[in-house]
Amino acid sequence: MATSKFDPSMEAFEKRFHKACSALRSAIKRYDAIVVFRHQHPDFDALGCQMGLVTFLKDNFPEKEIHFVGDHHPTFTPRIYPLPEELPLSWFKEHKFLSIVLDVGDHERIADPRYKMGGYIAKIDHHPCKAEIAKTATIVDLDAGSCAELVADFCFHFPGTKMSAEAAKYFYSGIVGDTGRFLFSSTSTHTFAVAEELLKSKFDISSIYQKMYEKSQTSLRSLAYALSHYEITPDGVAYYLISDAALKELGIQNDQGKEHVNIFSNIEGINAWCSITEDADPKDPCWRISIRSKAVDISGVANQFGGGGHPQASGARIDTLDDLPRFLDVLGSLFR
Repeated sequence: MATSKFDPSMEAFEKRFHKACSALRSAIKRYDAIVVFRHQHPDFDALGCQMGLVTFLKDNFPEKEIHFVGDHHPTFTPRIYPLPEELPLSWFKEHKFLSIVLDVGDHERIADPRYKMGGYIAKIDHHPCKAEIAKTATIVDLDAGSCAELVADFCFHFPGTKMSAEAAKYFYSGIVGDTGRFLFSSTSTHTFAVAEELLKSKFDISSIYQKMYEKSQTSLRSLAYALSHYEITPDGVAYYLISDAALKELGIQNDQGKEHVNIFSNIEGINAWCSITEDADPKDPCWRISIRSKAVDISGVANQFGGGGHPQASGARIDTLDDLPRFLDVLGSLFR
């Protein structure tokens, strides 16, 4: 009797999304130019799945022109991932290309809007969306622990290809980052199965963790700031605020304000925790909120405040601090 090449959870993924996977594989073979997109303000998962797919495509289709675009991260690039390319508008106008959008549910959060110029648009993701980005090749699993595990599974099932250690390293970092080192409830048998397959490529796992979680002395100072400025509401919601002035004093960017949000994750009596960081962008000033919880689904609250995400890890925003009491009240109501 024939045996499956992969874990049953991976085979189930391929069966469930067979039509969309086949459509994307055909598009990859058909197009000579491919651009991989992801969400703005990238995290480990966005960068990991983007660079994993880019590396996989370059390894297996060296004759094709493969690009990756988006905003950079203040510390992850280029320390862990390459700096994104700066493709001129003329390139997009002169090429017929395939757009592959990863780890983002909504149009407005895609880091480069020129994905719309692609002759064919595909998407792989694990977020709910308001309006679908791709009409044909859409692979979305809301229960997945990371987008990286979905993209890696897609690659493993691509006939006649191989997974290099470099590509596997990037995918693994995305999985580790979005599952909180396999601690979050979204971690599944599929997560572990894909991680196991990636480890067979024999990349240096210890160097991945060291690079991902290495902290600078600036990070130490911002941690001290968070620990000396946090508050806990009667409902067990912990939070800290970092104003634009504090960001400048600490020498960090607003994307780094959420770096220490999980310092409250194992504290008794704390049900949810947030970082609230000022974004003084003159075009769209606001306070960006990263929300986490131990068990309760907080994504609905995030949706009410201009964001969204996963049950235990979401993002939101408020326009001014006048909106903060209402946000804390709505979030706290989940625990009353």
